[in-house]
Amino acid sequence: MADAPMLGGKGKLKLDADVFGAPFNGALVHECVVAELAARRRGTHATKTRGMVRGGGAKPWRQKGTGRARAGSSRSPLWSGGGTVFGPSPRHYIVKVNRKARRAALRSALSLHAERGSLYGVDAGAFDAPSTKQAAGLLEDARGGATLVVLTEDEAAVAKSFRNLQGVTVLDAENAGVADIVRPATLVASQAAVDALVARAKAGRRTAAAEPAAEEVS
Repeated sequence: MADAPMLGGKGKLKLDADVFGAPFNGALVHECVVAELAARRRGTHATKTRGMVRGGGAKPWRQKGTGRARAGSSRSPLWSGGGTVFGPSPRHYIVKVNRKARRAALRSALSLHAERGSLYGVDAGAFDAPSTKQAAGLLEDARGGATLVVLTEDEAAVAKSFRNLQGVTVLDAENAGVADIVRPATLVASQAAVDALVARAKAGRRTAAAEPAAEEVS
């Protein structure tokens, strides 16, 4: 597994082969993206039924003898100002996705960038203070459309440098989801952020080296 180049051409971004070399599972990535986007919906839309709207307590006119259609309430769904039939009500759109599936989808999303060469590293130590000009210079030859920069909480100077650039989104490594990683054309991350993503993608996994040796039966 080859390491990713750093912005500015100095050094390499070390990648974990188990995470950045995983096969791409499109169906699993799609499932996680749909679940993540659905969970971001607020679900606060609501309409009033005929029992919630104000008025309509009295019968508009008598049942017979007027020549008009019978009516029992002026707040019927057929009337202007009446209630709504089968309208939306507050709800949540959360869809459960298993932890193993989320981790596998995250590995697929990261390996996709590594495979197509759209993953770059950024040296957080090079930013003593926020500098949008410095960040723009680093991205000048690397970006190919929308760009996602993944950093850690301790790398505030780098985050402030990239966040003002047009078409660039900055996220914390703990908050970057599969939908956030798959969408942009270019992914930029610090080494600390990559290590945090690897820890998320490999949580709960047992490698061959970590598996206990089988006991010999005499």
